[in-house]
Amino acid sequence: MIEQHFGRSLTVGVEEELWILDAATLDLVPAVEKLVAGAERRQLAGELKTELHASVVELTTGVSADADEAVDRLLELRSAAREIAGESGLLVAASGSYPTSIPAEQDIAPVDRYRDFVEYAGPSARRQGVSGLHVHIGMPDADSCFRVMETILPWLPLVLAVSANSPYFERRDTGMLSIRAEVLGLLPRHGAPPAFRDYAGWEAFIDRMTASGLANDYTSFWWDVRLHPRFGTLEIRAPDQATSVERTAAFVRLLRALCEWALNAPPRDFDPAERGVYEQNRWAASRFGPHGKLIHPDRDVAVSVPELSRELPVPPDGLDTATCEADRQLEVGRADGLRAVCADLVERSVP
Repeated sequence: MIEQHFGRSLTVGVEEELWILDAATLDLVPAVEKLVAGAERRQLAGELKTELHASVVELTTGVSADADEAVDRLLELRSAAREIAGESGLLVAASGSYPTSIPAEQDIAPVDRYRDFVEYAGPSARRQGVSGLHVHIGMPDADSCFRVMETILPWLPLVLAVSANSPYFERRDTGMLSIRAEVLGLLPRHGAPPAFRDYAGWEAFIDRMTASGLANDYTSFWWDVRLHPRFGTLEIRAPDQATSVERTAAFVRLLRALCEWALNAPPRDFDPAERGVYEQNRWAASRFGPHGKLIHPDRDVAVSVPELSRELPVPPDGLDTATCEADRQLEVGRADGLRAVCADLVERSVP
């Protein structure tokens, strides 16, 4: 049986992934150990941690009572990351991809589990030069966590569409507003989790995969949303990393509100074919962001993202669902080039 620590309903924890770059060149720098060490000398409302690439630092808030507290902690962590980076002539920036980076050329963080992952996944791992926003919502018990996951899953492509913030990859305009979603698709165990009838079915699948030796535990599954029994949370991983703290805040509040709604909503019917609808919508969100059409979760019709957002079970307060941050990146890039995009990301990442 998988270790469980449920019982903290609707608490919030947030993880962000920021790029570390040289202040003069705006190129990525493998300096995460400097930021982690600097954070350890401070009293912070969270942690700075390593990620796969040594040019990325992860900010984690820990457990917060609500979305507002989590956002306040993120503001502190972003400011601290900028200050610590500045002590070494570095900057930080937030976005779903970094426009001028060649991910395969970036150093891997000096952590055994990352090196093991790269040895296993090879080029699929090395291309993971993308950053996402991960939001943990506390759940009362395992069965409720599973039911909430299945209830909010059909709405997550809409969240991805509005969060799209990775149009550039390997120094080119990819034609996708969220290339991050496509790059994640290179990994095994990506996208939506398989369709299970209940938590017991989910747990049996995880047990089978880990028994095979090909996965360490459920954290080796890079799904857009996953149960995290050890934390007692539902971990929502669909959004691109936001540049603006205000947009991060809006997504955190939206995802918590969605989970609160889902806790009290009737369970969705078990329909494995819905995973096909999810994949179509996920692709459309990646390609077009908020400018495409998504199949309605409950009707046989494709509608625009702004139209569908008006039917969200909870209002997307603070989010303009007709645009996304990828639009701004492309506007700046087409006018002034990729270096200007990088400079704009730096400027907007820490208020």
